[in-house]
Amino acid sequence: MKFRGSYTVCVTPFDDKGQVDLAALRSYVEWQIEEGVHGLIPLGSTGEFLSLTRDERAAVAETTIKQVAGRVPVLIGTAAEWTDEAVSLSREAESLGADGVMLVPPYYSSPTEAELVAHFTRVAEAISIPMMLYNNPFTANVDLTAPLVARLSEVENISYIKDTSKNVHRVTELLDLCGDRMTVFAGYYPWESYLAGAEGYSSVMSNIAPALSAQTFTETVDGDAALGRSLYLQSLPLINALAGDLYVSATKSAMRLVGRPMGDPRPPRLPLPADAEARLRGILAELDLLK
Repeated sequence: MKFRGSYTVCVTPFDDKGQVDLAALRSYVEWQIEEGVHGLIPLGSTGEFLSLTRDERAAVAETTIKQVAGRVPVLIGTAAEWTDEAVSLSREAESLGADGVMLVPPYYSSPTEAELVAHFTRVAEAISIPMMLYNNPFTANVDLTAPLVARLSEVENISYIKDTSKNVHRVTELLDLCGDRMTVFAGYYPWESYLAGAEGYSSVMSNIAPALSAQTFTETVDGDAALGRSLYLQSLPLINALAGDLYVSATKSAMRLVGRPMGDPRPPRLPLPADAEARLRGILAELDLLK
């Protein structure tokens, strides 16, 4: 199996008491698949993994994998600040039937390059499913540079990267240094990244508009390139609206506005402020997504 296409980085649904809502998660997974999503990535940043207990993370992973039942790939977010915990989470994901795992670097300790190599290598050697590196220098405090990723691509199982550096040229650098050992997923700017050689998009907007995100990939990469660009330009205001510091709050607000409520984010995050929600409502109205 090779991962490619538009993969939704899934929100985690909470009920009105702030508890994980597994029934809502099952319904959400079915809707995503019906809308044509190419893959799902629960328990990433958008999934508020840092605000979940270990048991809750396991429940979200297990519920998603069982509901998908092999219809699309599922990569489980297994990031942790402590390498042993990341190993344990990744082994657990594999045992539950995950197709891969996704890990952002340890996000508080600001590890050195040698420490990053040791961390990711230990996790990769503990499992037999592919690892997707998640480069997000804005939140993890370290940048997985192209030369570093090239070193990591020599490790068996480390064969994907989600790059959220906002530097589209990074796609070119990664492919130049890694060759066919690494498949790049865009974290931002998917259309430009596809043109540079990315084969996937780790998509926040796909929580709200999975069909649009999937079609943009399919047309741009495998179909009508002009149509792909047109679809991207339509979706760009939504992509930008979800890309700020309040991305989790904005995503959950947008899901409520399109008729797919997933609860409020967990504290310390707050619901999206009213003025920002009004702007978001206008963007969704332009896309004819409001319910």
